[in-house]
Amino acid sequence: MKTIQHKMFGELAYYHGWKRAMNITLFGHEKTVTLNIEAEDDAEFEDAQVNAYHKFFNDKERLLNLAEDAILNYYLEVYEDYRQRLGEKFADKMAPVISTKDEIANIVEPKQLIFPMVFDEDVRQVGLLLECTWEPEHGLAVKFEDEEIVEVVFQDIVL
Repeated sequence: MKTIQHKMFGELAYYHGWKRAMNITLFGHEKTVTLNIEAEDDAEFEDAQVNAYHKFFNDKERLLNLAEDAILNYYLEVYEDYRQRLGEKFADKMAPVISTKDEIANIVEPKQLIFPMVFDEDVRQVGLLLECTWEPEHGLAVKFEDEEIVEVVFQDIVL
């Protein structure tokens, strides 16, 4: 496996992108996620990716707090539809009635922080990818552009 030491990203290994494990705190719990910097195996990263990483980690606490609020708000908008589709047998397990960030921590699991190739040096983009009980197939993503949340929906918005 090919590895590099990058001055901003640290030690990365190439496996369908440049990756390493890292810890973030979400919903009051420290979680290990995969840091994924999209690039070919030549490790030619875009300036926008380096800038996005720098800006994100300089303001990580605030941005992850925004993500928590956005995830909860998104769930509160969609859970009733999921409960109806899932039926009585699965509704309480997969799309429970909740109202707080503490409760949503039990049904989402952060998995990846991705810095995609954006082909636009003026856009800093970051995706927080999560698994969730109510949408096991498509998961959940929080998409940041220029340190603001622009969308919360299925993972394909950042993949």
